[in-house]
Amino acid sequence: MLPIVRKEKIKELIRERKSISVVELSETFKLTEETIRKDLSQLEKEGFLKRTYGGAYISDGVQNEIDVQFREHIHIEGKRKIALACSEYINNGDSIFLDASTTSLYIAQSIHDKHLTITTNSLKIATALADENNINLVLIGGNLHLPSMSLLGKQAENNMNHYFFDKAFISCRFLNIQHEITDSNEQQAEIRHTAVQRANTTYLVADYTKFDRTAFKKICSYDEIDFLITDNQLPEEWTDFLSEKEIIYKECL
Repeated sequence: MLPIVRKEKIKELIRERKSISVVELSETFKLTEETIRKDLSQLEKEGFLKRTYGGAYISDGVQNEIDVQFREHIHIEGKRKIALACSEYINNGDSIFLDASTTSLYIAQSIHDKHLTITTNSLKIATALADENNINLVLIGGNLHLPSMSLLGKQAENNMNHYFFDKAFISCRFLNIQHEITDSNEQQAEIRHTAVQRANTTYLVADYTKFDRTAFKKICSYDEIDFLITDNQLPEEWTDFLSEKEIIYKECL
């Protein structure tokens, strides 16, 4: 297969999947991983995709769910800043919900020494906190969704309705002033919305790449959000809007 044809095939795969690993592409085309990395590097230079540890992804389309193995390596510093800011709002004795976002995973790592009840649908977070004796860990049941390593579906939603939280920390795929807070995965959106409904205070965590875009399914409205924590300075349009909605925002610069 000619290189130009192969790169078109790679484009087709990533358009469909939104993210893909070097190993998978190597096996698909029966080529070395080094050759695949060169192809991905050239496609990145062309502006078609973004490379990350072990693979590549694109952010096009309203249904754009990137595999958790890649999300863990995207915008790491921003997520760490957000997690540190969130930890300042979490007190010993709190009952909190952490969603299946990689930002919530960083939050979990930043509060592992506190005495808390933590409910989550994330297997990654459950694994990270499993050995912490000071954490009362509640993992909701449901169907395993491998791309996000989380538990989803009607059983998970029903289980969520048995709990109440002092604070819920949720992420999203995108947020937009007009279309509000949205997600690529409909079932993930339902879990996040249920968490918002069951929490006394809701914190929306979103790095700078998530603003002014729209995904497939609405999670909730801004009227249901109390805090917004992000890793960049917000433009005046956003600060005015959040002030109007009485949402407290923190910029982790």
